[in-house]
Amino acid sequence: MDKSTIVITEKIRIGISSCCMGSPIRYNGRGIDVLKDLGREKNDFIWCPVCPECMAGLGVPRNPVHLSGGDGNAVWADQARVKNRGSADVTEAMKIGCQVCLSTLERCDTVAFVYMDGSPSCGVYRTTLKNQRRGNPPGVFGALLLEKGYFLIPSTDLQSPLKWWDWRRRLLAFHWFSSVELKTMQDVYESWYRLKFLCQELDNTWAREMGKRLASVNLKKEENFLAEFKSSVLDILRKPSNTKKITNSLWKHYSHYRKSRGKTVQEINSPEFRRNMTSIAQELIKMERTAFEDDYLFGASPVIYRDARRVKAKEGIVTGTNEIERID
Repeated sequence: MDKSTIVITEKIRIGISSCCMGSPIRYNGRGIDVLKDLGREKNDFIWCPVCPECMAGLGVPRNPVHLSGGDGNAVWADQARVKNRGSADVTEAMKIGCQVCLSTLERCDTVAFVYMDGSPSCGVYRTTLKNQRRGNPPGVFGALLLEKGYFLIPSTDLQSPLKWWDWRRRLLAFHWFSSVELKTMQDVYESWYRLKFLCQELDNTWAREMGKRLASVNLKKEENFLAEFKSSVLDILRKPSNTKKITNSLWKHYSHYRKSRGKTVQEINSPEFRRNMTSIAQELIKMERTAFEDDYLFGASPVIYRDARRVKAKEGIVTGTNEIERID
């Protein structure tokens, strides 16, 4: 069984609320570029910006809208309405805008979406920012995204290096596992070996129970197990971790690396060492790079993205000039 890090060389396509990518298209003509906080890493993905309210033909600037009588799911069931500040009913226009945006995301082959929480259209867990109230979540577009099973990322978390690292590693694992074909228990065992440590960090109780079940499952008697296994793992990968869990996981895997490889990484600190979230994120990225270079499975981040040229350079593939291509 291959025990090295899984490397993805194709860029993942991510949908994003256009106003989160800097487009000045909110109701007040403003926007915020959350991608600037990713630095060069934003180029590791292909972004697909959409705005349901603009595609609804509401224009910029516009009266802000709100949900009346229920949440986004109720809107689609014709049990709630979408109204603007002037009490005009814009429900049907909003539905069309959301459907256009969803169609765009599907043509772009997106697997994830960065949403503006607090929006009555794109919001997932909040549909208003007024007095920190939750409103009627999910929003109209948010309800569609949930129904389609998108990997959903709140835009504010891209502004935190550690939270973004957590979302990014889980997205990569989610994307990889979504494409894994499970036909036999051997397929299950091999994929579980790669993901089990991450799943244990996210939900240890669930992961332990799943480990026990894998030891006794019989596919002839449990015909739906493969589909259930994939679905449950994908749901776990949607769950955010926290700083304590992440730092403990980093130290556990680094300690194993140090013991098995006989090497040290000076930048890695123990969980008790006090540092800010930016420093922790830098340590995690350093451990990812070290694991990639040393063919070691870093269980906290088992799937990484690398440009195809970097992978070729690492494997020693020569260029036309008979020299290894240097990738900075």
